[in-house]
Amino acid sequence: MATDAQMHGPHSSDEEALREAHGLTIRAAILALVFFVISLYWMLKAGLIALGAQIGESVPVIPAIAAVLLLTMVSPLLRRLPRFARMPEHQVLLVYSFLVIAVSMPSVGVVRQILPQLTVPYYFAGPENQYSTLTEDIPSWVVPDPAVIQTMYEGSDTGLIPWGAWTTPLLAWTVFMLALFITIYALMMIFRRQWIEKEHLTFPIVRLVLDMADQTGHRVAGGFLRNPVMWMGFALAAIYNLMNMLNAYNPSIPALGKSFNFGTIFTERPWSGLGGLQIAWRPENFGLGYLVPTDILLSVWVFALLTRFANVFQIAAGWDIAGFPFDRQQTYGGYIAFGLILLWVGRDHIKAVLRKAFTGAPDVDDSDEPFSYRTAVIAAIAGFAGMVIFGIAAGLWWWVAIIYFGICVLFSVVYARARAEAGAPLIWLFPISQAWEFMFNFTGSSIYQRGTSWKNMGALGLFFWVSRGYFPSMSGYQIEGFKIAEEAGIKQRTMVYTLIIALLVGLAGAYVIHLHAYYAYGANVLEGGTTQGGSRVQSAAIAWNALSADVKAHEPMDWKQTGGAISGFTITLLLIIMRTLFLRFPLHPLGFVMVTSMMNAIWGPFLIVWVIKSLILRIGGMGAYRKAIPFFLGLVIGHFFTAGVVWGSISLYNDMYRRYGVWFG
Repeated sequence: MATDAQMHGPHSSDEEALREAHGLTIRAAILALVFFVISLYWMLKAGLIALGAQIGESVPVIPAIAAVLLLTMVSPLLRRLPRFARMPEHQVLLVYSFLVIAVSMPSVGVVRQILPQLTVPYYFAGPENQYSTLTEDIPSWVVPDPAVIQTMYEGSDTGLIPWGAWTTPLLAWTVFMLALFITIYALMMIFRRQWIEKEHLTFPIVRLVLDMADQTGHRVAGGFLRNPVMWMGFALAAIYNLMNMLNAYNPSIPALGKSFNFGTIFTERPWSGLGGLQIAWRPENFGLGYLVPTDILLSVWVFALLTRFANVFQIAAGWDIAGFPFDRQQTYGGYIAFGLILLWVGRDHIKAVLRKAFTGAPDVDDSDEPFSYRTAVIAAIAGFAGMVIFGIAAGLWWWVAIIYFGICVLFSVVYARARAEAGAPLIWLFPISQAWEFMFNFTGSSIYQRGTSWKNMGALGLFFWVSRGYFPSMSGYQIEGFKIAEEAGIKQRTMVYTLIIALLVGLAGAYVIHLHAYYAYGANVLEGGTTQGGSRVQSAAIAWNALSADVKAHEPMDWKQTGGAISGFTITLLLIIMRTLFLRFPLHPLGFVMVTSMMNAIWGPFLIVWVIKSLILRIGGMGAYRKAIPFFLGLVIGHFFTAGVVWGSISLYNDMYRRYGVWFG
């Protein structure tokens, strides 16, 4: 006979009694803060100082995964304690949701991207560049006093942080990020019902998290931590990483390495065009890939091969066009097309939302939404208007601010869709820096400068991080938060407040550890730097160098890269039309935009998983598919634990991590 837990699932009477009105408890908030403080120390020592494990770059972030696993493992013990000391499943999931946002802020794609972007043109200004021309009209409230920037890069004798000089710009940029976060969050509220309730998207990453947090054994994995199939996948990922770790200590120990490069096989022309194609041995992409719809898996590896064979064809034809076939540019063309199609497909729902917001239409029910549709629409409009006003105050022309921020927000919506439908396992799986590049390639640079004033161009340099960093991709965690809340019985409004608080707490912690490291050690030597800064400083310098070159001579429109964007737009549009006309058309446009964004990280794992998944479904059907899920989820957890927690902890104390660098992004 079925037990109560089996009959009623997560909503049994015992668990309902523990939910405390489905809100965030004080103990859960304290635990979330404790995990976050530990993560800050880890990111400071291992990520920023030692250039070790980037634990905030994985999807989901490793500290959030560790918190869920730890709290789930101790839950049987906690159930023996008084009710106030227990941690029911929904509280664990709120801790997770807090951490995925808070831990992302100090990571490589947010504050570590922003601070160098603001300061590079002041510290590295010299006669060989035009930085001083670009910064002469930048208002003082968006950047710190140049007097404190030199010690930021070289370190100060005392190591003390000059908070007085930093307070105003940090507060200003916090306001901007809050406006951007709320804008995207409001859009996620508007799309929530369309994607979750009407289209029933699969949310693969949410499935992973829910199975990990399962305390009753009612989910697919059947008691995640008690499932032997999961531990088989865990062991396989652990052995893979262990061999690579031992090889880092002793190269004579055999190891699979991190990738296989086809360039070692195809060396003769025209097959050398396949030289850039690699299969990345990334267990998390194998594991999460198993949950990705089969048509998207197929599309990823098919378009990867088509793109590389296009390169072979152009070499055989004697063209040798540098950058061909411009897959990076195809990405932003594809993202724009896919974003516009999302708006078109959801037009009826969006119209209903707008009618409810502006006319109070009684036939549109928004009673089960986190906030009313009117609040969501007002928040989206007000947030975007705040971003534009901030940009204008910082020096952007109004139309440049609208176009630039509009593209970034549109890309964030598409990325959220990729997470909801395909479980996109990479935080960088979007057109990196290409909202910025797209505008310059499409129009040339002269249109952004007028007369002798370089104010607009200088301001564009300040905002380069918006498209280069991964802050807009927080939309993935936002839409997943709605799904988690629905599955776990958490109040949707509680989830919204939790993520916004996590943003502010995360930014505060990020400011503290980065400025501490900068003034104690100097930004020049952090993240693997010597005298010219580490990877994030160099990334910021690339953008400012591009603008500096425009001061000397404007760049014309780049027809080749623009053509790549147009081709990406066209291919995506054609794929959507084909799927509309032919219901069984096998190729998915989302697979195209994903693989042109980060081909080598996903195409190989997705090809192998596509073969395995297709065989399992053909031979054993859905029953066999479900039974194999714990194995593939075990690959993800095993990799995050061994490569992230264990190897990342080792990197706190020595530099062995550099011999086997594991990048999760």
